[in-house]
Amino acid sequence: MFADIILPLNLPQVLTYGVPAEMQDLLRPGMRVEVSLGKNKQYAGVVQKVHNNKPELYSIKPIRSIIDEEPVVNETQLRFWDWITHYYMAAPGEVMQAALPAHLKLMAETTLIWSPAVEHAIYEWSDEAYLAAEALELRKELSISEVRAIVGPKHFNDVLNELLEKEVVLINDTLEPSYRPRKEKTIALTPAYENEDAMRQLFDTLQKAPKQLELLMAYIELSMKNNFVRQADLIERSGATGAQVKALADKGVFTIEEKEVDRLVYKEAKDVKAIAFTPAQQKAFDELEKGLEEKDVALLHGVTGSGKTLLYIHKIKACLAAGKQAIFLLPEIGLTTQLVNRLYAYFGEELGVYHSRFTNNERVEIWEKVRQGRYKIIVGPRSALWLPYNDIGLIIADEEHDGSYKQKDPSPRFHARDAAIFLAGLHKAKVILGSATPSIESLYNVKQGKYAFAQIRERYLGVNMPAIEVINAKSLDTVRQQGFKMLTPELQQAMLSALQQRKQIILFQNRRGYAPFQVCVMCGWIPQCRNCAVSLTYHKSSDKLHCHYCGLKYPIVHTCPACGSNRIQSKTFGTERIEEEVKQLFPDARVARMDLDSMRGKEALPKLLEEVEKHKIDILVGTQMVVKGLDFANIAMVGILSADTLLSYPDFRVNERAFQLMEQVAGRAGRADGAGKVYIQAYNLEHPVLKWVQEHDVKTYYDYEIQYRSRFAYPPFTRLIKIVFKHKDEPKAVAAAGQLAEALKLVDGIQVQGPVPALVARVRNLFIQELWIKCPRDIRTIEHTKFVAKEQRNIITAQKGFTSLQILFDVDPV
Repeated sequence: MFADIILPLNLPQVLTYGVPAEMQDLLRPGMRVEVSLGKNKQYAGVVQKVHNNKPELYSIKPIRSIIDEEPVVNETQLRFWDWITHYYMAAPGEVMQAALPAHLKLMAETTLIWSPAVEHAIYEWSDEAYLAAEALELRKELSISEVRAIVGPKHFNDVLNELLEKEVVLINDTLEPSYRPRKEKTIALTPAYENEDAMRQLFDTLQKAPKQLELLMAYIELSMKNNFVRQADLIERSGATGAQVKALADKGVFTIEEKEVDRLVYKEAKDVKAIAFTPAQQKAFDELEKGLEEKDVALLHGVTGSGKTLLYIHKIKACLAAGKQAIFLLPEIGLTTQLVNRLYAYFGEELGVYHSRFTNNERVEIWEKVRQGRYKIIVGPRSALWLPYNDIGLIIADEEHDGSYKQKDPSPRFHARDAAIFLAGLHKAKVILGSATPSIESLYNVKQGKYAFAQIRERYLGVNMPAIEVINAKSLDTVRQQGFKMLTPELQQAMLSALQQRKQIILFQNRRGYAPFQVCVMCGWIPQCRNCAVSLTYHKSSDKLHCHYCGLKYPIVHTCPACGSNRIQSKTFGTERIEEEVKQLFPDARVARMDLDSMRGKEALPKLLEEVEKHKIDILVGTQMVVKGLDFANIAMVGILSADTLLSYPDFRVNERAFQLMEQVAGRAGRADGAGKVYIQAYNLEHPVLKWVQEHDVKTYYDYEIQYRSRFAYPPFTRLIKIVFKHKDEPKAVAAAGQLAEALKLVDGIQVQGPVPALVARVRNLFIQELWIKCPRDIRTIEHTKFVAKEQRNIITAQKGFTSLQILFDVDPV
């Protein structure tokens, strides 16, 4: 009997191991097993399948041990992993690394065990080894990383050799689970005091010990509210100490035991709300119901603020009533905060949230609750798809157009919306894709009859859509003399009016930092990162120049190194600069910034959203983080400060992205009263996208774009595969890209474009070349193209001088 094992390594395939006779009745797919690879490396792998086919090309090693009693990964998940591996050209180990929480991936942590060959012997140690030996003698076992921390990396090898030569330590290289359940002390009343007479007697006895009596009263109060009483809660409620609790335990009144407890603390479940649809919502809901009877996937197109979430909730309730699980996907973690508060009112503790901001231990607990069926609905970004669902009935992908659904790095570079549709197919579940600005691909699938379609044409309760005004950015010239460079007079006046009405404002600029680049006005020199082919951004908060690609920070440049001039000027502007200018213009307004720099840390975003909701902030300046699905009733005005930067990016999706971003930003205004105003600053006033946004015209935007895509053979009429080559020597990256391009040109029916340098041609001292492949929508041609590309990667990277070359595949890039 043999088993194919997925190891958490970038290997092109699974490895086959022998199953010892004593394990054959116990082993099942989805269990974790301990296996060895190479001379003495141990890994925890996941069993993909068990079979009787012995490999002929290499000798078989046996599985060392089975880690789990039950599979941690179910068979449907394994089929999902397999599809991701093949479709997105990833390694099985890369998919495993992405899918499993860190604490379910056991790691070999080498430890040193104190075990002197001669008991009570006296050893002479060097100064450094003495510290390690003393620590080992006291603790009996230390990990390699702990020993390195004690003696320092410089002396580590010498100390290790000294310990081994004197035969005082043994090396232990076993796989240890890094997940530890949280344990807390719980208090219970001993059975002797459970009847009333004994309890009355106990009260009389404790009259002389008022603190202990108070402790007992607090215990009774807490035990009436909860199934068990935590020692920490009892101490807090009574004001007693741990010693006083122990005194009652010594008297035989309390028993103290350690119990595994949940890391995830929930609020009290609120009363379940009734769902009342408006006529427009009811019509769309009926269309959705009818569409999902005929098709497995439906696109729900509802204008911003139309109340799509209410329709989702109704469908989730029906799914849960049928005894199935539901997934609610969101493009970004930031959106979960607001949405979860709303959903919790309907679903209480059946609702779980899963994303990367949770600790590793918390993620294991969520994993287990989904596996056990305790969570019926999971809300989260793309990582929520990896959980061990038993029976999915519905998957919702809200804001389905959003590029954040696509994993960029590391591999697997999967698209969560598309992967969700495949996963739903495995469970025979339905999928709802929702958006106010659907992707061209989804609208095309509707037109082709592949997806059902439902539409909400008006905002909730008939509230008006915001009025949109395009402002000529040339009017900035009139305020530049006053030192203001970003806000036109019209925008300033509109902001003043909104603030006087005690309304809130959003200002959108899709660049963070203070000045995205600086330039010497004498010779044109621009400060650039030494590791990356990109200009540096000045951040006022740190007073340094930052590289947004490798993270390096540089001191401010006052003198041009090329010509010696001190005339270095900042060009364009980021969110920091806007925040500063807004504070100068409106000194009494409360201004906050929402971008990647200001939203570090687990609680930063929820705290900011709460402040906006409670109107503790008047003006919110942000990057595209402010765009995504945020719902605040008091926002009356939105300003888009530089539409031209959105409209001039070199990408075939530029019009689609600009339309979606501007329409979504505009959708934040006037959601409650319909009195919202949107101002767009632009130089190129004739651009068609601005007209479509002004008229909220999705149909004309789609008709224009689909003709353009058809004419130039772009998705949805073709499938794209991007191949990226990275090497520290530019000629080697160019040569490898050229070699693979030549091989692919022999494949019939595809177009190979490139190789060309990437838009940012060097990052972290690696030169980057790209190949773009356009494949027809024909499965056989696509599969053959993928096969040739992978085969050529193996051939090229095996050549002398190319072993450090990275070749990365990105299927369906966005």
